[in-house]
Amino acid sequence: MQAWRVHTTGEPREAMRLEEVPEPVPGEGEVRLRVLAANVNFPDALLVRGQYQIRPPLPFTPGVEICGLTEDGRRVIANPSLPHGGLAEYVTAPARALLPAPDALDDAEAAALHIGYQTGWFGLHRRARLQRGETLLVHAAAGGVGSAAVQLGKAAGATVIGVVGGKAKARTAEELGCDLVIDRTTEDVVARVKEFTGGHGADVAYDPVGGDAYTASAKCAAFEGRIVVVGFAGGTVPAPALNHALIKNYSVLGLHWGLYAAKDPAAVLACHDELTRLAADGAIKPLVSERVPLDRAADAVQRVADGTTTGRLVVVPSQDPGAAR
Repeated sequence: MQAWRVHTTGEPREAMRLEEVPEPVPGEGEVRLRVLAANVNFPDALLVRGQYQIRPPLPFTPGVEICGLTEDGRRVIANPSLPHGGLAEYVTAPARALLPAPDALDDAEAAALHIGYQTGWFGLHRRARLQRGETLLVHAAAGGVGSAAVQLGKAAGATVIGVVGGKAKARTAEELGCDLVIDRTTEDVVARVKEFTGGHGADVAYDPVGGDAYTASAKCAAFEGRIVVVGFAGGTVPAPALNHALIKNYSVLGLHWGLYAAKDPAAVLACHDELTRLAADGAIKPLVSERVPLDRAADAVQRVADGTTTGRLVVVPSQDPGAAR
């Protein structure tokens, strides 16, 4: 089979190689899946660069989220077992963690449902306790993680403010249903939030960016507001001024979705059921901007690493549907 492999960490376009390799052999408690679609996530770029908290042995195949087909013909969502990641024709994954792919979503959309939407759901509902009628501020609102939070916020009945970088991404955020879109390249985020909310500020801020995005969230946080720290795609890990949190009575909440999978798997299953319902109702739909063939996967990972993408890039290996085995 074909698989992208990393022998030496570095920038994706340089470090990733498309190679012919044997199909992975399932270990104890694992199953083999034919990859129908593999969503490209920012952690894939960090894995290739050697900057992720998990460092699989070299050589490895990146790709942490797929829609795949079991040998008995079930369409499922899975997190492949590294070092055999999803940017390949076949993967292995823990059998107990397989989730049924929603019928309302195609393969590429289903591949993009799991990590981003689970992170959004746990961040907004479990951590921040977002309430109907509250104001939600979403950074990188046109990106894969941000667009999920926008849709989930709207589904929860919140007023959603999306922050983006550039006119093209602003149009995408508007199409997603944001009640206000702020272009951070030309507008003052804090001033616009305060103006739009009549000085109240954002009840919840969802931040996958870090750096200046976190600083803006703190400055426009409402009384008893909540800032959900999801990641640092901007490259800068902020150092919160805790005296500021004390004075303004807001909370800073960390969100590492992977811990729920390890510590409360029942909650992950319940969340998937809710996401499946929302997808069936048309309330959420992963924003897949491009379906990329397997031979262009390295370029897709590089573009996600560079922060130039809108929505999700999903790698779709080209195979005969009858090739599953």
